[in-house]
Amino acid sequence: MGLLLRDLRSLFLCACIGALAPGCASVPEEIVEVNEDSSAAPGATPYAQNPWSHPEIKAELLLDRQVARDPSDGGGTARLLDLPPEGPRPIPASSRQSFVIEYEAGPLGIAPGGTIFFQVSPFWGWELPQTGTDQRGGFLRATTSVAGVNLSTTPLTQGLVAIEVNGPGLRAGETVRIEFGAGASGTRVDRFAETGERLWLAVDGNGDGIRKLIEESPSVDIMAREASRLHLALPGSAAAGAIVPLTIALLDRAGNSGMPWVGQIDLAVEGAEAGITMPAAVSLAPEDQGRKTIDLRVPAPGVYRISAVARPSGTEEAGPAAQSNPLVVQESPTQTLLWGDLQVHTQLSDGSGSTLENLVYARDAAGIDVVALTDHDHWGLKALDDFPEVWQEQLGEVQAFNEPGRFVTVPAFEWTNWVEGHRHVLFFGSESPELLSSLDERYDTPPELWAALAGKNAMTIAQHSAGGPVPTDWSIPPDPDLEPLTEIVSVHGSSESPDSPMPIYKAKPGNYVRDALDRGYRLGFLGSSDGHDGHPGLAGIASGGKSGLAGIWVDGKEPRTRRAIARALRARSVYATSGPRIYLRVDLDGLPMGSVLDAPIGGEADRTQVLSWEIAAETSLERVDIIRRGARVMSIRLDGERDLAGSIEVPVLGPGDWLYLRAVQRDGGAAWSSPFFVLRLQEVDARTEVGSSPQP
Repeated sequence: MGLLLRDLRSLFLCACIGALAPGCASVPEEIVEVNEDSSAAPGATPYAQNPWSHPEIKAELLLDRQVARDPSDGGGTARLLDLPPEGPRPIPASSRQSFVIEYEAGPLGIAPGGTIFFQVSPFWGWELPQTGTDQRGGFLRATTSVAGVNLSTTPLTQGLVAIEVNGPGLRAGETVRIEFGAGASGTRVDRFAETGERLWLAVDGNGDGIRKLIEESPSVDIMAREASRLHLALPGSAAAGAIVPLTIALLDRAGNSGMPWVGQIDLAVEGAEAGITMPAAVSLAPEDQGRKTIDLRVPAPGVYRISAVARPSGTEEAGPAAQSNPLVVQESPTQTLLWGDLQVHTQLSDGSGSTLENLVYARDAAGIDVVALTDHDHWGLKALDDFPEVWQEQLGEVQAFNEPGRFVTVPAFEWTNWVEGHRHVLFFGSESPELLSSLDERYDTPPELWAALAGKNAMTIAQHSAGGPVPTDWSIPPDPDLEPLTEIVSVHGSSESPDSPMPIYKAKPGNYVRDALDRGYRLGFLGSSDGHDGHPGLAGIASGGKSGLAGIWVDGKEPRTRRAIARALRARSVYATSGPRIYLRVDLDGLPMGSVLDAPIGGEADRTQVLSWEIAAETSLERVDIIRRGARVMSIRLDGERDLAGSIEVPVLGPGDWLYLRAVQRDGGAAWSSPFFVLRLQEVDARTEVGSSPQP
């Protein structure tokens, strides 16, 4: 897409970027009654509209799309110089480097007063270019041998530098040399590994202040650093006697994967007496790229965890150690727990890594079961709605990677609406997905988006709804068929409530998810990373612990397919975590989370209901909270247990009530069940009159 100089904005606007994840104990005796108002911020008022939206961003994007461009805009080519004979080599993440780029003017040249623009990503660890002194890192220098031409460099914003061409201008074939990291310190590169990271160049050919990307900006490959972390992933649940995968991955300090590590991984099991049938050690060769998945047999019910120590070849010293998430094994389970990350951004918009690199990471490094790549409809230097063939290519790769029964990929995109809020759109059917841009006047409001998706096996999910970068407009009721869930937590933080662990930044009083439930919206909960680091399923490593993950309970008789996942999500048979793989089952009078209950009648209003749970956490649990109709009404303090099963009687839920459970680890990691809902009185009356079923 083209870019305007006049607003001094790159299309990497920072507002969009995240940071831009049977031996159970009984219920302890310490139960603390509490009563906290969900809108605890002083002066909170009922939410009536979305005063925190960003219509100015939408206006700028529309203007950028509509403005006429001169034929010389975006002209020319660029290439990296000073490369070794064998071609460019991968660069270690976060290392200090220097780059020399030769820009060659295109057939129409650059007029006097025209400008060449240089930009690196301003978010993922690049040292931003500066033109003040070569004694500091990131120094950028532009020179030319063309007689009479003077170049002036000006840093603008977020890593964008303007190189103005003064004098007679540049004719076709004349060149400019751009040195980035020209001083002795060089410049620090991206901390996230990926191939094909662009060093973007754009050209305003006629000097009118309007620029356009050149056809092909040069790129560099960033590779993982040395291994300093070990990650182990088991499934969330399994049947006794099943064969399950154990994913083993060496990672660097930023969570990057893919280093040619050599050595062995020593394994040990923690769990039931019968144990797991598995090797004592696993060897990794360079071609494994620090990743391997092996099969284990789990013979008996219990809660299992695998511990491991990496032992690099050629040294006596042990490497990083890790413990897996819990695997809960039952004799004849009726449901299967899948781990999913349903909001991930790649380098096709404003994230890191190619489509293939993100898919490989999700499956072979993070070891999750389900992933959706949700690149923005119109956000980034080459927006998908301007280059639909790019999205179609991504869809082809997503489809090719889908492996029902083992690893499920979901076609998706993000509807990046800066007025009513961002939503990601998931497609589960066999029909060809369509990218419905939030800048298209046919689809630029939530009701128009839902109307376009009606009849399709699709779903929308509102994200970071309580705060930054833009909150959801909850005055627009979510479509009950197309939006049965909301993303309660991600790298942006939690939108649940003011008392939530890791609350979202720029939170808006009265606009939390609890407030949306109080409006009568029946929304299940899930977490997603909203990751931009190329690490689906493990975005919390680079974001200081903030992330999100979905625990999806699918029918145990169905294979792992898009259809099974869609059925579970629509039934709200899903829960959220802030990244940790916390096993969570919650029932109310035997009904699963997400259920809609009949309203009590007559003498039933005085009875109680039984809330039951099973929890297996990654680390010690601090408490279990029970939230009912806008308030935390009970907190069960724990003594550091990791595995917990219990139940408690609660007063019967009344018409329109809702209730959910929140489990919090001592390290701040948390899991939220989807709520239980009770019919509202008007629904009871309507069903009595016409014999209809309740709204799902």
